[in-house]
Amino acid sequence: MREIDRTVPAPEDLGLELIGVPAGAQISLDLRLEAVSEGVLLSGTATLPLKGECGRCLRPISDTLAVPLQELYAYRDSTTEATTDEDEVSRLQDHRLDLEPALRDAAVLALPTHPLCRTDCPGLCPGCGAHWDDLPADHSHEQIDRRWAALGNLLSDKSGSGEGHDQT
Repeated sequence: MREIDRTVPAPEDLGLELIGVPAGAQISLDLRLEAVSEGVLLSGTATLPLKGECGRCLRPISDTLAVPLQELYAYRDSTTEATTDEDEVSRLQDHRLDLEPALRDAAVLALPTHPLCRTDCPGLCPGCGAHWDDLPADHSHEQIDRRWAALGNLLSDKSGSGEGHDQT
């Protein structure tokens, strides 16, 4: 068994559309490698710095994410070669293991698909695009559909002189 604490640069494209790990950012790895009968069992945690934007208001987000890792890296000519497909189990290659696919799978699956700057983020006003937080409480955009404009005229006539309408 061997324990490893290491910091490595992040690979390219580690993330989703709105949030991810910046390329080259420092990923902290706290790993444990154990020899098992079929290969090497890797377990531990990766701590990743995140950058992105809020899915409601588009403000920038900075955070960290800790993801658990666990992967079996099979020895060459082990029983797993005969009992599993090639892509089912990771393989040791010349006594080396490639951590990037396991890290990528764990990190991308743990990322929020709709990140928020805060849980109660109100988002943007659909009328003007300003942040709801920056607008007064009575902010609104009156939009009258042209198809209903004639009904609006009836209301204004009724509240006006009252001619031609029975107001009981």
